[in-house]
Amino acid sequence: MTDRYAVLGNPIGHSKSPRIHALFATQTGQDMGYEALLAPLDGFAATVAEFVAAGGRGANVTVPFKEEAFRLASRRSPRAEAAGAVNTLSFGNGEIVGDNTDGAGLVRDLKTNLGCELAGRRILLLGAGGAARGVILPLLEEQPARFVIANRTAEKAARLAGEFTGETAKRGLIPLQGGGFDDLAGMSFDLVINATSAGLSDTALPLPDTAFAPGSLAYDMVYGRETHFMAQARRAGCRVADGLGMLVEQAAEAFFLWRGVRPQSAPVIAALRQG
Repeated sequence: MTDRYAVLGNPIGHSKSPRIHALFATQTGQDMGYEALLAPLDGFAATVAEFVAAGGRGANVTVPFKEEAFRLASRRSPRAEAAGAVNTLSFGNGEIVGDNTDGAGLVRDLKTNLGCELAGRRILLLGAGGAARGVILPLLEEQPARFVIANRTAEKAARLAGEFTGETAKRGLIPLQGGGFDDLAGMSFDLVINATSAGLSDTALPLPDTAFAPGSLAYDMVYGRETHFMAQARRAGCRVADGLGMLVEQAAEAFFLWRGVRPQSAPVIAALRQG
């Protein structure tokens, strides 16, 4: 029988995941199907249970269910624990194993597709919500020289940075700094990552142009549109990238977890760019 996989969310009709995984399966010769499932806002666990009962082997999870998937998992990976959210579920032996591939996808897109080395670099992460939380530990593990989180509500960024204090000390990683946009005065960065939802609402961020160091990369997790953040970075002379590569790379990481085969992402990214 063809192995079944799915992405669960609400809404879900816009998801590119079925196409991405279909391209991965064709490329690697894997016998698998992948569908989009709309889960009721109050029925995520029931939808998962129904899918597993029907033979589902694994599922991706998107908004607004990543935190609920974290709670549903009977076992979680260290990176899922650090993120406090799960975007990849694997089913087998009566277990629901939760993982989070967002950070790994971002790091791989930065390093492999964009040629952006992270070791010894100064990184600024904008936002203190779930999207930001999910990528912090994988970025820290790349050994940057400095890592700052900035958020409109400075206290939220400081609190998020503080949550990683024990983990960074245990692993010998650099400490995180967290604060508001006003605290960025006099600082500049080699990589600026926008993990806020500002791009979805066409809202400008109170980010000083001086935050972009000469030759820096500005990365917006939003894809498919030119955001205010990206426009500002272009005016500042930065290299700019959107989050389509991250979307594909986090999917490739999930595919690898499920199938034990790592697909080539570049042709899939190119196919999505072409429409």
